[in-house]
Amino acid sequence: MVHVLSSRVLLRPSDPERSRAFYGEALGLEIYREFGTGPERGTVYFLGGGFLEVSGSATDPATDTLQLWLQVADAAAAHEELVARGVAVLRPPVREPWGLIEMWIADPDGHRLVLTEVPADHPLRYRP
Repeated sequence: MVHVLSSRVLLRPSDPERSRAFYGEALGLEIYREFGTGPERGTVYFLGGGFLEVSGSATDPATDTLQLWLQVADAAAAHEELVARGVAVLRPPVREPWGLIEMWIADPDGHRLVLTEVPADHPLRYRP
């Protein structure tokens, strides 16, 4: 078995500076580390139990094959904060049939992010 010590999602945006502004300023993710210089520099953000690295660049458009799932403590509060920061919300917080509260946004390249709140009464919080 492979012994994984750490992990991160690698994101190659079409406009790295625009994506850094989105993830660092609009979403408010904290920086774990930065490396390199100039347009090829990279920024790694804390992403809960993992990391998101924004580095390099891409010419291909975003696809639906990459979506980020981010758990938040309060989806309604996250919605208000992101709207105030000018983030386009694709869908406001809704309690899904499976019990989670989910809200959808997109980054500047169109990668979809779901911000999820696990309510106190949800089975994910149940501890026998």
